[in-house]
Formats: sequence, structure tokens, C-alpha cells
Amino acid sequence: MKILVPVKEVSTLTDDFQVSGTAVPDQYVEYDLNEWDDYAIEEAVQIKEASDDDVEVVTVTIGPDRAEETIRMALAKEADRAVRVWDDAIEGQALLDVAAKTRILEAVVEEEAPDLVLSGVQAGDDAFAATGVALADAIDFQHAAVVTSLDLDEESADVRRELEGGVEELATVDLPAVMTIQTGINEPRYASLRGIRQAQQKEIAHYSLDDLGLDASVADSALALTDMYEPETEADTEYFEGGAGEQADQLAETLRDLGVGEA
Repeated sequence: MKILVPVKEVSTLTDDFQVSGTAVPDQYVEYDLNEWDDYAIEEAVQIKEASDDDVEVVTVTIGPDRAEETIRMALAKEADRAVRVWDDAIEGQALLDVAAKTRILEAVVEEEAPDLVLSGVQAGDDAFAATGVALADAIDFQHAAVVTSLDLDEESADVRRELEGGVEELATVDLPAVMTIQTGINEPRYASLRGIRQAQQKEIAHYSLDDLGLDASVADSALALTDMYEPETEADTEYFEGGAGEQADQLAETLRDLGVGEA
């Protein structure tokens, strides 16, 4: 069995960041493995560890050279090998939309022929929560979204998935399938020193769009980044100084001034 796990490098901002036009300068940006994808990797690795059969876990990332640090982190968590897709046409896009990501991942699926695709429910930066489901439709796989429990056998999987309003659904999904994994389904492992060392020796295959049989136009996006700004705070915060008693007195006075507790 082969399990393909799409992995995204997401950006986070330092506390003192500044905005310049429609971008944040590099010195204010840090990168990490997407939280939801971390759970998807762990689920794939647990399936491999629990299986008596030969199971290979392959990650795929659409990202520049910089993303290899994030990819190595996934490999250090016991993924077997990785695929990284990048191209000048992708680099020229300020924002890669779901349709473009889906077409690229569809080509990788055709190349890798996985039995199961486990993606995170969403990415922590854009939060589209659509790529996994769109990919399932493109490759004509059955799918289950927002999966919180997964019990796999040779031909199908019994899943528990989260719906709106706290409702859960139990379903059986035939393989091959795409499943989007929700946080909390497991406890992602830390990358051990041994795993980090081993990750340096694991394969990362590099593909351009041409390598995947895709035209540069696949990277054309229907989305455009038109503005970026730091949201203004909607309310002021008042800090109370002193010991616990003094703070309690100040809080009580503030609440009285606001009319809290008045009949």
C-alpha cells in the first residue's frame, strides 16, 4: 500500500512584523509544517506501523527550496520519502488558488498511484479547507472530510467524521480514497534526533511542471492579492497593577463604572 500525504509549509509572523505593500518582509516571517498536515503524517505513519503488509508513506509539497527544511521534518517523523514540486511559473504567482494546487497534485497522484491520500483539513495560513476534497473529485476517488477516527482494512476504511453543530457521522469509504484529517485524531510524534539524522538520507524527488506533463498555465490563479494590512484593534485593554487585592478593587471599580450589577 502507498499513502500520499500532501504537506504544506505555512508562514507565521513575528510579534513586531510590518507590512510593506502586499507583502511582509522576510525578516518578520517564520515557516513551519502546517498543523493539520502534522496529524495527517502521524495517521499515515501509524497505519504503516500497525500493518503487517508493506506500506510506504510519501509526502508531496508544492514549495520552493526553502520548504525542504519543512519536508525534512516530515521525513524525520517516519515518512519514507518526499516529492517537491516547484517551477518558475508557480514562483511568479502571489497566491496559488485551490484549482491550481489540485491540478498539480492530480499529476503527482497519476505519477505515484497511491491507494490512500491523507491531507490536512485546512492550512493554517489561508484556511481554504478545499484542496483535499477538490483533489478527490479530480482523481475520482471516494472521500471523507474532517475525519476524526480512521480504521483501515485492505479494501475500505471505517471513519468517523465531524459535521456542523457537534454532530458526528460514521461511514465506510472504499479504497482508493482521499481523506482530510482533523486535528486531535492522534498525537503527532516529535522528531527524534535519530529521525532527524535519518531524514537527511531520505529521498526528495524534485519535479517541475514540465516533468509532470503540465503547462505553465496550470499555475494561473483566479485569485489576486490586492491589499494587506494589520487589523485595527476594536477595543482598548486596561491592565490593573499591584497585588491581587489591589487588582480586585480596581476591577470592581471598573465594573461599577460600566454599570455591571446595577438593577
